Amino acid sequence: MKKLKVIISGGGTGGHIFPAIAIANTIKERYPDAEILFVGATGRMEMERIPAAGYEIVGLEISGLDRKKPFRNISVVWKFCKSLRIAGQILKQFQPDMVIGVGGYASGPVLYKANALKIPTLVQEQNSYAGITNKFLGKKASAVCVAYEGMERFFPKEKIALTGNPCRQELLSKTITKEEACLEFDLDPAKKTILLIGGSLGSRMLNNSLFSAMEAISASDIQVVWQCGKLYFSELNTDMSSLGNPPNVHIYEFISRMDLAYKVADLVISRAGAGSISELSLLGKPTILVPSPNVSEDHQTKNAMALVARNAAILIKDDEAMEKLTPVALETIQDNEKLEALSANILKMAQADSANRIVNEMIKLIKKNE
Repeated sequence: MKKLKVIISGGGTGGHIFPAIAIANTIKERYPDAEILFVGATGRMEMERIPAAGYEIVGLEISGLDRKKPFRNISVVWKFCKSLRIAGQILKQFQPDMVIGVGGYASGPVLYKANALKIPTLVQEQNSYAGITNKFLGKKASAVCVAYEGMERFFPKEKIALTGNPCRQELLSKTITKEEACLEFDLDPAKKTILLIGGSLGSRMLNNSLFSAMEAISASDIQVVWQCGKLYFSELNTDMSSLGNPPNVHIYEFISRMDLAYKVADLVISRAGAGSISELSLLGKPTILVPSPNVSEDHQTKNAMALVARNAAILIKDDEAMEKLTPVALETIQDNEKLEALSANILKMAQADSANRIVNEMIKLIKKNE
C-alpha cells in the first residue's frame, strides 16, 4: 500500500480529543511513514492538546449554534460557510486517502467537503445517542464506527462497525500496584477511596454537591480524590480552608496521572461523557454517573441509561445531586457486594482494542477505494 495520508477532524472536549489521538497513534504504530493532519476549531482545547501529542493541526474559525440567542447564529452561519471553503482548500492541498471525523465543530465542514470530493470518510460516534451533525454526516460516510449496540436507529445498518471508543492506553497499565498509586495522592491504602472527576473543565454541580456534604465526608472513614477543574480550584480551596482542610479530602485542579487516580478508586463519581464511560468500562470501575444537562440532545443521560439498564452503573440526575449524591456514594462504597456487581457488569460492556479496530475499518475502505 502506498504512503498513507489521513486527516482527523474534530475536538472541543477531551471526549473527542483523546480518541482522536489514540487513532492517530495507532496509525503511526502500524504505518510509521503515514502523514496525519488534524483539523480543529480555533480557540478550542484541541489547538493545544494535539500539538502536545506531536501532531500538526490546522484551525477553522467555527462555532456551534446558539440556542439561547438565535440572532447570534448569523455569524455562526457565516463562519460555517467560510470554514467550508477553507476545508475544501485543505483537502485539495493535503489530498488525504481518508478523512476521519471524531465529533466537534470542525468535523462538519471537513467531512461534508470530503464527501463532496468523493474522498472516503469515517465517522466515529462515541455516544449511545448520535448528535445532529454525525447523523447528517453518517448518511454519506463510507463507514460509521460506534461504541454502543442499536445504532442503526441513527445510521445506515450496512455502514456500522461496533468498535468501541479508543481510550488512553496508559490507563490500562498493570505495572503499578494500588499501594504505589496511593503514594501519589498521599492516601492510606487500607481505606476506601472515592474518585470524583467532573470532566476536563470540572463541574460546578458535582463540586457543590460534595462540598455541601463535607461534614459527613470528613466524619467518615473514606478518602476522596477530587478533580474539581481549573475554573473552581481557587474558590474551592478557600472554602475548604474555612473548614480546616479535612485531611481525608484531596483536591486537584487537574489530574495528569489518571492511570494512578483510577487505580486508587474503589468508587468513581463522574459525568456521563462517552470517553469517561469507555475508560471506566475497560477498567471495570464501580461508578455513579451524574449526566450533564448542558449537552446537545441530553446524550449523557442516554449514555448513562445504557449502563443502568444492565445494572452497570448508578444514575443520579443533575438536579438531584445536591440531595442524593454524597449519601448514595457513602452508602455504596461500604457495600462490597454492590461494588463487585457494578464492577462485573460494567466490565461486560467494555470494547477492547478500539483504536486498532477503527484503523482496520479505515484500511478496508482505503483498499476498496484504490
